[in-house]
Amino acid sequence: MRILHHLWLSPQCRKVRLALTEKSLPFEMKVEKVWERRDEFLALNPAGEVPVLVEDDGAVIADSVAIVEYLEEVYPERPLIDGSATQRAEIRRMCQWFDIKFAREVSDNLVGEKVLKKFLGLGQPDSTAIRAGHANMKTHLDYVSWLADRRRFLAGDSFSLADICAAAHFSAVDYIGDVPWDDHPRAKEWYVRIKSRPSFRPVLADHIPGLRPPTHYADLDF
Repeated sequence: MRILHHLWLSPQCRKVRLALTEKSLPFEMKVEKVWERRDEFLALNPAGEVPVLVEDDGAVIADSVAIVEYLEEVYPERPLIDGSATQRAEIRRMCQWFDIKFAREVSDNLVGEKVLKKFLGLGQPDSTAIRAGHANMKTHLDYVSWLADRRRFLAGDSFSLADICAAAHFSAVDYIGDVPWDDHPRAKEWYVRIKSRPSFRPVLADHIPGLRPPTHYADLDF
């Protein structure tokens, strides 16, 4: 069976997990403590980063963008990047928005500082970065609310990889209780629909040792 090397709160890993599940592709997960720099893992991905997908035939695909593009090519039956060329471009744009902009402005400042920094042994959380993450979160929620007023899903009228990317990032931050959903009801409505999908249930069942999520985290109706 294919194996996904991952970390629990990595949004990029969650994105791949959701894509695999939406495509009904069975897989096993293996937690990779990237800070240990295992030789066996570095042989799979010299960058030493997750996610890394190992196929049944031994093929290794590293990096979340490369993995989901690979899945779209090799397993096209349930497309996540679909529609016209313009529509596919918009899906990819939204994915980049969350994987780069949201990650830099929110995920890294909140999940990175509060959780990953501890595991990596990089010292105490930076309070300035955490404040910036909270402030930036509001801006991103405003944008999602604006999109939700105009589209059924983030990149258009159909569920796509854009929704997966966004939900992967929001879910990681939501695990530590740092998403002010009640202040952004339109964004909250979108997230309720996404987290109600069957593919999301394994993500909501995650429990990181020593760190429990807030009570609303796995509640489909908040």
